[in-house]
Amino acid sequence: QVQLVESGGGEVQAGGSLRLSCAASGSISGFDSMNWYRQGPGLQRELVAVITSGGRTHYADSVKGRFTISRDNAKNTVYLQLNNVKPEDTAVYSCAADENGQLLYWGRGTQVTISSWGQGTQVTVSS
Repeated sequence: QVQLVESGGGEVQAGGSLRLSCAASGSISGFDSMNWYRQGPGLQRELVAVITSGGRTHYADSVKGRFTISRDNAKNTVYLQLNNVKPEDTAVYSCAADENGQLLYWGRGTQVTISSWGQGTQVTVSS
């Protein structure tokens, strides 16, 4: 039994970056692939990125050129780098381990929220 724990989620402004981590309680080198999925509000879960045991990567068209998946077998951790994020990237991101075509283990997910507004800046006009 392997437990997967995601971290790194949060709120970021559109155009910003975020790095998600998926830490496994055991070795990930034996899995055929490690995968990142996401489920946005009111949407079905979709596959975002895959990295095989051999290091090959695959991405959903919607994130190609913006997201990067990587793995560190020594740390039993898979990463998802999100760059130039958009409001439609808002979702719960989960990682899953694949063996023989079956997703055997899932993490609970981490929330990523992309805001389209800036934080604002205070302007004071004195007389």
